[in-house]
Amino acid sequence: MSVRHPSIIVIAHNIRSTHNVGAIFRTAEGLGVERIICSGYTPYPALSANDPRLPHLAEKLTRQIHKTALGAEELVPFATSTEPPLAALRQDGYVIAGLEQNPRAVPLPHYQAPPKLALLLGEEVAGIAPGLQTACDVLLEIPMAGRKESFNVSVAAGMALYQLLCHN
Repeated sequence: MSVRHPSIIVIAHNIRSTHNVGAIFRTAEGLGVERIICSGYTPYPALSANDPRLPHLAEKLTRQIHKTALGAEELVPFATSTEPPLAALRQDGYVIAGLEQNPRAVPLPHYQAPPKLALLLGEEVAGIAPGLQTACDVLLEIPMAGRKESFNVSVAAGMALYQLLCHN
């Protein structure tokens, strides 16, 4: 009997660090994420010969992402977008879940993932902008036991993806 996992797309929005992006690619590949959307100013690996960035910049960012992705950036399909394509994803049947601390957030262990989920990750320090939080169908929060207020975005992504894909 095979276990049916939800189809998950990760939206990495306005993530500054290439190391965080690389770690998200590596985790996404290991857990079978369908694809990643790098939106806003999130750095991304070289696309192809059609990459709109200056070649030396695309090469530099790709090298930096590779340091933590270790080749996963070549295995996980990805796209880029200036803004998270929430309406298009919703039209394709995805539920939009933002990973954010918020009074209306559902504790991650209590959330049952739908068959199609788009997980929105936000900036390292500020998180998901209030307007984007409002645009989400649900907000999910990882319960904290320590004194720090949050987890690193790539660590939080890994924790959330593992919970959603392996314990649902």
